[in-house]
Amino acid sequence: MDVGSAGSSSHDDPVLPLLPCRSSRGRRRRTLVRKFLLSDLSHFSPFPQMSSAAESQFHVLAVDDSLIDRKLIERLLKISSYQVTTVDSGSKALEFLGSRVNDDRSSSDSLPSVSPSDHQGVEVNLIITDYCMPGMTGYDLLKKIKESSSLRDIPVVIMSSENVPSRITRCLEEGAEEFILKPVRLADVNKLRPHMMRTKKLKGQEQEQELQEESVTHCEVRSQPPRQHELEIEQSQQDQSQQIQQHQQQKSGNNNKRKALDVEEGLSPDRTRSRYNGVATF
Repeated sequence: MDVGSAGSSSHDDPVLPLLPCRSSRGRRRRTLVRKFLLSDLSHFSPFPQMSSAAESQFHVLAVDDSLIDRKLIERLLKISSYQVTTVDSGSKALEFLGSRVNDDRSSSDSLPSVSPSDHQGVEVNLIITDYCMPGMTGYDLLKKIKESSSLRDIPVVIMSSENVPSRITRCLEEGAEEFILKPVRLADVNKLRPHMMRTKKLKGQEQEQELQEESVTHCEVRSQPPRQHELEIEQSQQDQSQQIQQHQQQKSGNNNKRKALDVEEGLSPDRTRSRYNGVATF
């Protein structure tokens, strides 16, 4: 689906606009792309005998400001049984991914037509983007994705119609998986699957490790209460023993006090005084 250009024609629409180009080479390239888009390519499927269930699980986000190039990459990816979403700018790609674009925009730049809340839960397994785009370039988009903690693990592939070694090196050093020269071919699309498979495998390993850590933590938590209970019982027994000892000591102290009082009273002169002392008798 193309979420980047509202009202644009479907890739099955025979009327496709040809963008102006400055050279005869560019015109020939777009003419070939146009014929390619209008042709029946079902017999070119790279995996004709393979069930599309596994490939359809992969979702590719294609970013290109050229409608012709977007339609081309969309058709190639669908031939390979991938789910495809196309947008026409880097800012719309970030909004589809649920990110925020912090750079200032002029009033003439319209906000992306896709709301991040509309795509919550949509997993993107790979991003393929054109290098040269107005506003945010493919290189800028690559940097923002790799700087995001939630997006950095998504493989990014750069496309360009210009073979500039310094540009290619810079993108690869920034974290791009591939740098593909336009026009994109089926052979180029075949290079995308290993990157998605590797990322999926790494993600599965991370999830498995998290489950193991949770399991270990759960086991520790389960084994902790009995030990804690034993400690509480021991502490209770110690408290009772101390209370008994204190009670015995207190009782012994009271007995000693009574004995001392009895001794004092037995030695007192008042104890030997006659009961009728001071009373006259006849």
